[in-house]
Amino acid sequence: MSGTTVYAVASGKGGVGKTTTTVNLGTALAGAGRRVAIVDADLGMANLAGFVSLSPDGPTLHDVLADEADASEATYEVADGIAAVPSGTELDEFATADATGLADAVDDLRGEFDYVLLDVGAGVSHESVLPLGVADEVVLVSTPEPASVQDVRKTIDLVDRSGGDVAGLVVTRGRPDGGVSHDEIASRLGVDLLGSIPEDPTVRDSVYAGTPLVVHEPESSAATAYRKLAATLADGVEPDAVADDDAEATEDSEADRTGDDAPENSGEPATESSVEDAIAGVDDEGDADDAQDADDDTGASDAERAESAVVTQAESDGAADAASESEPEDGGATDDAAPIESDDDAVTIPDAESDTDDGESEDEIDLDDDAIPFSGDDATDGDAEDDIDTADSEDQGDDEADEEEQSGGFLGGIF
Repeated sequence: MSGTTVYAVASGKGGVGKTTTTVNLGTALAGAGRRVAIVDADLGMANLAGFVSLSPDGPTLHDVLADEADASEATYEVADGIAAVPSGTELDEFATADATGLADAVDDLRGEFDYVLLDVGAGVSHESVLPLGVADEVVLVSTPEPASVQDVRKTIDLVDRSGGDVAGLVVTRGRPDGGVSHDEIASRLGVDLLGSIPEDPTVRDSVYAGTPLVVHEPESSAATAYRKLAATLADGVEPDAVADDDAEATEDSEADRTGDDAPENSGEPATESSVEDAIAGVDDEGDADDAQDADDDTGASDAERAESAVVTQAESDGAADAASESEPEDGGATDDAAPIESDDDAVTIPDAESDTDDGESEDEIDLDDDAIPFSGDDATDGDAEDDIDTADSEDQGDDEADEEEQSGGFLGGIF
């Protein structure tokens, strides 16, 4: 990912872990010594601030997009090395914001931070598609469920029509017994698999604490997976760059969340047989024709291509995917290069070296290079990159093609 500094974290479907991924990826990068800004680009359903216990008392991204404030004025330090740019929570603020100003705001942040992570809203709208073309690359987030994978497939098309590039796929809420290969999902989508985040109950706990998981439970399987993801995306970062295998940090403060940001329901793991006929196939040929029409307008700006992508997608698919569920996550810090406001209620990072006999950490310190351990340990309890389970096959000698034919195709015939 050499040269990439701005990532859009997107999925199309709500409730899959976009905000959790944005916050924990940013915090892990900050723990490795990078300066990171996490931006709530979900203009209609903003909730990133609650994941890092931030209650902004000044301008937000909406004010920046309404040309009433500079990006630096809407940037709040939440811990050492990481800052958050929250969006407003009032409908009136949303009404006055002009999403086309996002590119200028991102350019301002790009000059002050090593990495800028955009938490993109769900669905297909002008506001959710525009960041896909503004970012250097797009990190796709999906669960192994058919509906989520299908929405990611549409998002890939939107990225292409917006003139953006896909970095790869992150599969969340994976289970060892899920019966679906994450590598196979990425392969069928035609993208790289950046990482697999296992199902982990500590994710929910970290959301309610308003603290990033990689700080709240640094030794959890999901936190380890997020540190590995950071190492995959960032140049020169190793998974064990900040190792402290004995560290355990907790934060008891309740997140000051806005909107519906409770963790998504886990449900039952998806298998090929359980998702048979769950969704219809996507007309690839029709999508390809529409994408070509959108690409013909080579002189259009990022904003114009993004708006055209929304219209074209709406015409080809019939209706926008409006799922706007929130997902659990956590966050993180900023650099002194920009005049950044500090919020009194900003989260403080617990002392990772404190005594953990009672399960609580009473001392609080700022996040530094040693605060987030890059243990490099494999997630043994929740590693979800298992091959497709063939236990239900009547003939164990059948090859994968025979199994797909019997079950209606991979993931119920999406591909």
